[in-house]
Amino acid sequence: MCFGDVANEDDVMKMLENVKSAFGRLDVLVNNSGIVYDMELDERPTSIFEETMHNNVTGTYLMSKYFGHFMFESEKTTRIINVASTNGMDCNFPTSIDYDASKAAIISLTKNFALEYAPRILVNAVAPGWIKTEMNSDLPEDLVLEEASKIYLKRFAEPSEIASLIYYLGSDENTFVNNEIIKIDGGY
Repeated sequence: MCFGDVANEDDVMKMLENVKSAFGRLDVLVNNSGIVYDMELDERPTSIFEETMHNNVTGTYLMSKYFGHFMFESEKTTRIINVASTNGMDCNFPTSIDYDASKAAIISLTKNFALEYAPRILVNAVAPGWIKTEMNSDLPEDLVLEEASKIYLKRFAEPSEIASLIYYLGSDENTFVNNEIIKIDGGY
């Protein structure tokens, strides 16, 4: 097992060496690192903005760069799936301005890495809307009800529903989906 800080270049290099020695190859990389601090813009210190961008964007960049170069050497098609968010597309909240910006950056990284690694690696992103996660567990009940009412399916997604899409994108069944940002928000 490999553990480390995905936003720390030295840790990423160590994780890559561990994967190489333990498995000799990597078929699928899922970049699913994200933090958010909801607060009013005027109350947000620059350090929180920088921490969010560092964790969410730098981690995806480093993992895709180093692991992607390794995966590119494979004789078979490999896959990178990034977890973005609808917040990076068209659903923004000023109280999470740094999170929104970081997820928009992940969309840009996805498109650039898809071009860089074509045709050997399929690079895509999923952009979930509201999900029942620990990150959202402390939301005010009135906000949850208000946001759920805007979703066509009238509920937040289960994590397994997002995982199913990620599984498909990483599977051998996916032979042609590339450079896509797939919105999975229940209709919002």
